[in-house]
Amino acid sequence: MATKQSSKKPSKKPAKPTEPEPFNKRKVNPAKFPADLPLKNLKDLFEPVSGWRNVGLFIFPIETLSPAKTVGRGRTNLTLIRPTIVQVDATTPYAGFDRRESPNRDPAVSMHFEPKAYGITAVSTYVMVFSIEVFGQASTFNLSGFAGGGTVANSGSRTLSGQTTVSLVLRNVPPSAEVWGALTQTAGGQWNWYTLQARYPALVVKA
Repeated sequence: MATKQSSKKPSKKPAKPTEPEPFNKRKVNPAKFPADLPLKNLKDLFEPVSGWRNVGLFIFPIETLSPAKTVGRGRTNLTLIRPTIVQVDATTPYAGFDRRESPNRDPAVSMHFEPKAYGITAVSTYVMVFSIEVFGQASTFNLSGFAGGGTVANSGSRTLSGQTTVSLVLRNVPPSAEVWGALTQTAGGQWNWYTLQARYPALVVKA
């Protein structure tokens, strides 16, 4: 007597799940992004101490923050407002933003910086440098900051495209001050942020 064969089909292997955001292999070098301010224009924003003169502009990094390093010394830290993605394991870590995806609040990157946490004991001038990449058409940003008892030299609206840096000058900052700088997108589309650096701006010698 012949046995009845089962008509049950073998079960299929489960479908491979789709990763929400695959590993980004794209390599970007923010250190090579063109400066938003030519060297001469940036130099003109500094106020040399009375009796001294600027003989050159030499940038000295103090702290560099990124998606992979969000906290520095003391109260130095990052704030990211409304990113669409933060990928720290990408070949070049980045945070992505898009004003179209955040109609109720403007996307932004900001840095708090505490000079005395880095052993600074004198009134100094600093430059905060944002390294970003704007995709597609140009986007509009607002550059703003707070310099403690000092002054913010070049805040205001910026229209930016492609790979670029954005420099905010904080003049005559007391060492005990906790200062901040922010880059806020007010119109436009997709952009990535890579690094935010606090720097010494200039070397001066007595005239």
